[in-house]
Amino acid sequence: MTLDLIRLPKAELHLHIEGTLEPETVLELADTNGVRLPFADEDALRAAYDFANLQEFLDLYYAAMATVVTADDFYTMTARYYERAAAQGVRHAEIFLDPQAHLSRGVRWEVMMDGVAAAVADAERRHGITGGIIACILRDRPVAEALATYESIRADRDRFLGIGLDSAELPYPPELFADLWQQAKRDGFKVVAHAGEEGPAAYIWTALDALGVDRVDHGIRAVDDPALVGVLAERRVPLTVCPLSNVALKTVPDLGHHPLLTLLEQDVVVTVNSDDPAYFGGYVGENYLAMRVAGMTDAQAVRLAHHSVDASFADADRKAALHAEIDAFAG
Repeated sequence: MTLDLIRLPKAELHLHIEGTLEPETVLELADTNGVRLPFADEDALRAAYDFANLQEFLDLYYAAMATVVTADDFYTMTARYYERAAAQGVRHAEIFLDPQAHLSRGVRWEVMMDGVAAAVADAERRHGITGGIIACILRDRPVAEALATYESIRADRDRFLGIGLDSAELPYPPELFADLWQQAKRDGFKVVAHAGEEGPAAYIWTALDALGVDRVDHGIRAVDDPALVGVLAERRVPLTVCPLSNVALKTVPDLGHHPLLTLLEQDVVVTVNSDDPAYFGGYVGENYLAMRVAGMTDAQAVRLAHHSVDASFADADRKAALHAEIDAFAG
């Protein structure tokens, strides 16, 4: 019997909550908040979700984000993700939030955090989804702004699992943020960073050596450097890979050329995630299904689900429970 990859228990570790804004939600919030968008209707907005590169995606991403204004809006955005995630087997989610993107457009810290944090808490009560929030720094904004944002993150320490580095990768190498990442590690945060998506394998090396990351987000360009693959496998440094995103943003030509399964068979702790699912054609379950079409076996899918738990920041008891759930489901 074919394994149900949608319901297969799994963790999601690379999910930008702002990237879950479905067109109907964008238009709903735009109407509520009086935000004018350059799209006549939902069909016109969906038609815009055809990107030539990462920057074109980011331009639309930030335009849609402008519709999220109140704490209720942040709650709605986040809670709707968890509803979809629960239906796709997600049992633990570590979601990314971009504070600078909201602060820079005049949203107050408390408004943003009250809405998102309430939805995270409700997700555990309503859906049994554990996890939390990783605050991401926008690498294409000034380092001084990143430092100021970090002070707000540190002051609200109990609401965050860790910090991450995202937005346009080129030409912003990880070492720009080395001092901040080392401070975050001293402060007890888990640290992650996007590297090796549109940037080269060298950025992954820097994320490991200069930032000291616990996980690498994307990391698919590791396949270009056999020595790096060996280090990732030996150190058990996870990669949070997003197959449909990589195809949509043309960092790989198609799923048949995606390096996920190659890296898996080279003993790298790769995981499957959805990145910005409203924009890239599917939530995490659809990413698993897409990889099946690309040749993934059910046994590999189960390994990937276990990897998602191993790579998470859940405590040992929660990890053990999730591993048992996967094994029971897979039979």
